Amino acid sequence: MAGKGSMRTAKRLDEVGFSDIVQIRNKVLELRAAGKQVHAFHGGEPYFETPDRIKQAMSRALSENLTRYAPSSGIGPLRESIAEKLRRKNGLDVSIDDVIVTAGGAHALYAAFQTVLDPGDDVLLFSPYWTPIRDMITAAEARALLVPTSSARQSGIFAMLEKLTTPNTRAIYYNTPQNPSGVVFSRQEAEQVARFAVERDLIVIADEAYEDLVYEGEHFSIASLPGMMQRTISTYTLSKSYGMTGWRVGYAVAKEPFMTGLRKLVLYSTNGVSTPTQWAAVEAMKTPQSELDARREEYRKRRDLLVAGLNELGLTCAPPEGAFYAFANVAKISKDSRKAAGLLLEKAHVATIPGVVFGAQGEGCVRFGYAVPEGAISDGLDALRGFFQ
Repeated sequence: MAGKGSMRTAKRLDEVGFSDIVQIRNKVLELRAAGKQVHAFHGGEPYFETPDRIKQAMSRALSENLTRYAPSSGIGPLRESIAEKLRRKNGLDVSIDDVIVTAGGAHALYAAFQTVLDPGDDVLLFSPYWTPIRDMITAAEARALLVPTSSARQSGIFAMLEKLTTPNTRAIYYNTPQNPSGVVFSRQEAEQVARFAVERDLIVIADEAYEDLVYEGEHFSIASLPGMMQRTISTYTLSKSYGMTGWRVGYAVAKEPFMTGLRKLVLYSTNGVSTPTQWAAVEAMKTPQSELDARREEYRKRRDLLVAGLNELGLTCAPPEGAFYAFANVAKISKDSRKAAGLLLEKAHVATIPGVVFGAQGEGCVRFGYAVPEGAISDGLDALRGFFQ
């Protein structure tokens, strides 16, 4: 017979919430179901559909009966193509044994936190941050220590990390380009984070989901620095670069002992990624750099159009250095970002994400996603002009 109070979820889930972004998405769906036009800047999906050759690779896998269990760490051809890309593009000294395929970048991050963190550990988390990260840390029964990104860049990242760390600090979450702000850490800034990690014997969990969307300069992988490969778990996704959000394919890169932990987490959570999907991913990894560069330039045009319009309306916004989000100051509407986002959605039918959901450092701003058609950006800006008239 069950004991008193047994009909509950595990206590470690008590402080784990659901993303505000999902709730806003549901509100947008409600408005559209009621026949309302919504200018959708709340999303985080590429503007283009999955390329045909990737879909055709899935069809070939199905027709060739490549549908049986695959190794839980991923099929060999995909892991080898990923390892080759990491050596060539990211400067990482890796082999196929250092790569594991995951069900998207979020799965890779979840497995990384579960692999590294013990109850009571602290994680240094640059803020504003992608909202699920804090809940992933909480789910590992650890605590997030918020590091204000803007202040850290101004006063010195090493000094800020030193100021905020605790004796229980175990890891640093390092995301570049950043969601939601579009910040891109330079090599010199990466070196500061790396020096701190080495001196304090910390693990770095590097999130490089937007590595192909850097508008000025180049993306730099922190694990490529001397001494960092051994203490970094790097995570990636095929969602953003290849228009494969719904396919749920990502990967993590690490040395031992962390790879064994990642393998256990993947084995006992998903037992691997769909086999035909992995063969489609093999084709995606063949995408020429010129194609990725061309898409980046398409995003640049959208960025410049949106940022110019926002600044014209008094919603101050610096051009993001990477990713596909503009983080605009909405004090002109309300210093409360939830209220500002609510008014924009209710009055102008412009859907954004309130900055406070990305951490206290995001308050006063809202996030506009510009991975939409250029015409949709123009229409949204017109709706905003009407809102201010």
